[in-house]
Amino acid sequence: MDITLFVQQFLNGLSIGSIYAIFALGYTLIFSILGIINFAHGALFTLGAYFTYALMGEAFGLNGLLANAALPVKLPFALALILGSALAGLVGVAVERIAFRPLRRKRADSLLTVVSSLGVALVIVNLIQYLVGAENYTFPGNTYGNLPAAINFGTAEKPIPIRTVQVVIFGVSVVILTILTYFINRTKYGKAMKAVAEDPITASLLGINTDGFIVLTFFISSFLAGLAGTLVASSVSIPGPYFGIAFGLKGLAVIVLGGLGSIPGAVLGGVVIGLIEAFVPADYSAYKDAFAFGILFIMLLVRPQGLLGRRFVQKV
Repeated sequence: MDITLFVQQFLNGLSIGSIYAIFALGYTLIFSILGIINFAHGALFTLGAYFTYALMGEAFGLNGLLANAALPVKLPFALALILGSALAGLVGVAVERIAFRPLRRKRADSLLTVVSSLGVALVIVNLIQYLVGAENYTFPGNTYGNLPAAINFGTAEKPIPIRTVQVVIFGVSVVILTILTYFINRTKYGKAMKAVAEDPITASLLGINTDGFIVLTFFISSFLAGLAGTLVASSVSIPGPYFGIAFGLKGLAVIVLGGLGSIPGAVLGGVVIGLIEAFVPADYSAYKDAFAFGILFIMLLVRPQGLLGRRFVQKV
């Protein structure tokens, strides 16, 4: 492979891998606290993109209850991204109240909680379709301001052009991952979240408001989902209400590959799958998901706990 193409594909892989990492971290946070997978996460991914699109003052299409509707404000992309992700976070808090908390208080089987989250995901997706239709929505061309369409990472003689949006996505992802890592490992709230994840009963006895930190975890998780959804949509478009569902399956692959419940594992798993997809030959690009899941299958045969996961010991 030509060195120019190698560098280009490597940088592209890092960009998409960083998005996978952000999205998968949302799964990981909730799994660490409750020991379950939140299948509404993909719907919140989609919702964040629509929220940001609306906050930028863009009009919706011809179908749906909000046909041709647009907000009277036109926020810059950076502010719309933060507010749209925050709105997705608030919806995530509502999901916790509606689909998780009642079952948790009744000590229901975890399988029922998973089914409940699936039901909420379908409600959100169908509500989106009812309100704005199933059209493809593209972010405006000036989303990233006056930045050039591509940045040259090579020389004038041997250019290595990378789309500016890919560079921005990677930069935002690194900043978010750094902030989240600092928050969890260095702040008292992050340490309290880790304590709740380790043993909620003991944490409660020590005076930690476990319900409050579960709500905080859902907000952060859903914020990350909305952020990832917007970054992906700004790069390719919003292909419809269901586009987060397919992405959700990839997020599951990431956390399983990295190790369930491992935050560094989610980051590593996202980068690994992003790089695998980037280096799939162009002739087989339609099968890149198969390559990624094939590597996952082989990995689990060799190391079932994932790359950085811990082996669970069941006491009998």
